Amino acid sequence: MGDKWSLVVLRTIFAGRHRYNELADITEKISTNILADRLARLEEYGLITKRAYQHNPERFEYHLTERGADFLPVLQQLAIWAREHIPDRWSLPGWFAEGTARQFYPEPGTEGAALNPRAG
Repeated sequence: MGDKWSLVVLRTIFAGRHRYNELADITEKISTNILADRLARLEEYGLITKRAYQHNPERFEYHLTERGADFLPVLQQLAIWAREHIPDRWSLPGWFAEGTARQFYPEPGTEGAALNPRAG
């Protein structure tokens, strides 16, 4: 968790991007090998879960678990600190500072409570 990319990937998943190509297409330009490594680590830590959305070829979506959603306030505090102390290097989207884990709900029928943004 102590590296830049893990936090960026978590933030991006929280923002509603769940597919590998969506995660690879972020402003920070993460390389595909680092993205694959960070997704595997975050899954190992229990912060995200991986689910197939297509079987041939097999493709996956990544969603926050309850543990991952509980990490949101930590991400928000880091972002708020950065906005206050290094504003020239960080712009904080309003939705990120104001978002809460309550915007998520457990997906029916999942063990480990994978979470998705509420629609509407």
